[in-house]
Amino acid sequence: MNATSTGALLLCRADPETVRPLAHLLREQMLLTRAGEEWSVLVPEGKPWRGTGASGGDPEPVDRVIGGWAGALAVGSSWPVLALWWDGDRAGYTLAAGFRRPVGYIWLADGTPVGEDEAMRTFAARLGLDPVLDLQALEELTRPDPASDADARLRGLLAVLSRTGLTLPTGLGPGGSADRLRSVAAVQRGVERVEWAGWRDAVRVELDAVESSSLGPWVRGPRARAIAAAQLAAGLPLLLWGARRRSGGWAAAGAVLLAQGALGLAYHRARAATEST
Repeated sequence: MNATSTGALLLCRADPETVRPLAHLLREQMLLTRAGEEWSVLVPEGKPWRGTGASGGDPEPVDRVIGGWAGALAVGSSWPVLALWWDGDRAGYTLAAGFRRPVGYIWLADGTPVGEDEAMRTFAARLGLDPVLDLQALEELTRPDPASDADARLRGLLAVLSRTGLTLPTGLGPGGSADRLRSVAAVQRGVERVEWAGWRDAVRVELDAVESSSLGPWVRGPRARAIAAAQLAAGLPLLLWGARRRSGGWAAAGAVLLAQGALGLAYHRARAATEST
């Protein structure tokens, strides 16, 4: 390793279609591609760890930058995010999953482990790895080994994760510079460029993701419009009947149906207007 080989990868245990909407919200330019059946990888196009920190002072270290991104993605998703990073002095990972405290491990450039053994056990548990065979392989990475530098330690970690279906594209791995990672990712089949285009486009991306999911027909389309119309048709007489009978429960039910129907139709019109702009 040397100072020019600083790099980072974000591994998401979800397909690119699922990762894309949340990745937009990071407000960073990245390349997104598949990394196996159940995994995707995000490759930063820039090098934010070389800029100034959030307070305008010295640049933030790569592990802090990439770890922050992993945490932001994980909080808004149901799948774990693994950040791999390396620089001229160290290498390591940060695993984020939901609102739980992130867990990580660090090796010095020569492969000397400086993390806590408990981190590996937590890592295995959160990813659902084999508590015997996989954990044994992970614990080997926490023991001194003069023949393994930091890059080799990360490759060993990836070898364990390959049993979960993770397969990084050739050339996209630990030790490469950010420029090298970007150039390799850019030529992958099906690669997508993710970039921030403002809150309006971010909301549109989120809505597109919902509409393309299994909930889509119930959110927008002929079925959704029919349901909204039926809610309006049922809600108005129910509201009036409840009012005449002075029944607060039936009146409230009618009001809810009216509101849901109106919102459904309004959503459909708003989405149509958004797409036409």
